[in-house]
Amino acid sequence: MLERLFALLLLALALPAGAVEIKDDLGHVTQVPAPPQRVVSLLPSLTETVCELGACGRLVGVDRYSNFPAQVNALPKLGGMDDTNVELIAALKPDVVLVAVSSRVAERLRALGMKVIALEPRSYKDVQRVLGTIGQVLGVADAQRVWRRIEAGVAAAAGSVPPHARGVRVYYEVASGLYAAGTVSFMGETLTRLGAGNIIPPELGPFPKINAEFVVKANPALIMIGQRGSEGLGARPGWDRIEAIQRGRVCVFKAEDGDILSRPGPRMAEAAQIMAKCLREKTAP
Repeated sequence: MLERLFALLLLALALPAGAVEIKDDLGHVTQVPAPPQRVVSLLPSLTETVCELGACGRLVGVDRYSNFPAQVNALPKLGGMDDTNVELIAALKPDVVLVAVSSRVAERLRALGMKVIALEPRSYKDVQRVLGTIGQVLGVADAQRVWRRIEAGVAAAAGSVPPHARGVRVYYEVASGLYAAGTVSFMGETLTRLGAGNIIPPELGPFPKINAEFVVKANPALIMIGQRGSEGLGARPGWDRIEAIQRGRVCVFKAEDGDILSRPGPRMAEAAQIMAKCLREKTAP
């Protein structure tokens, strides 16, 4: 114990004033000598987190899908997961680049001498941790105030769900190809907090690709799905036997709501409100 404390003391003394050392989700350790003034974000949830922490003005470039808040749409768009424009990122001379854990360009950016921090929230616990990490990187005090607001908003949404909607069996299709929101995903956690059931068992993971017959057998009483995937829903083989289809208990989320629902970050309370509204309106006696 004393050896560990001594090592931490030596590390603190070795870092310049205002510097922080960040261990990211891939285990990489990055020294950030001062709060970065030029930040690139390559994941929408990280972009939204930076802005929610009051540092939107420090962003100099974002990925193709970062579209909130509106001011980020004026920034250079740097591509997606498979076509990130490394040359443009280098030209922007960022102090720090925030990327997803699954990013394919992280090592290439590091090889070019950039400070890269890989973070990818997938659960409520992850969101709280990532908020703290980004707050530390940016030098923002009390980043957890955002988390407290999220928690309060989700609790308020849960309080709006009537007793008759609690326990209702839900199938939430998050992407075409029958990718579902599992119990252990952040979306699944929101459903649980709202008192809803989930036909996807925890052992299948956060976002499993499932068989259409699985849904028929599980017979959900309510289906949540994005606008794009909702076409021809009742025409899927056997799905006309599903209770949710028979009773018209299908919530089709428009694209802008889909963004809110699919991003584990500052707008999770809004996502909970959208799901709660669905539960209230589609399960009314």
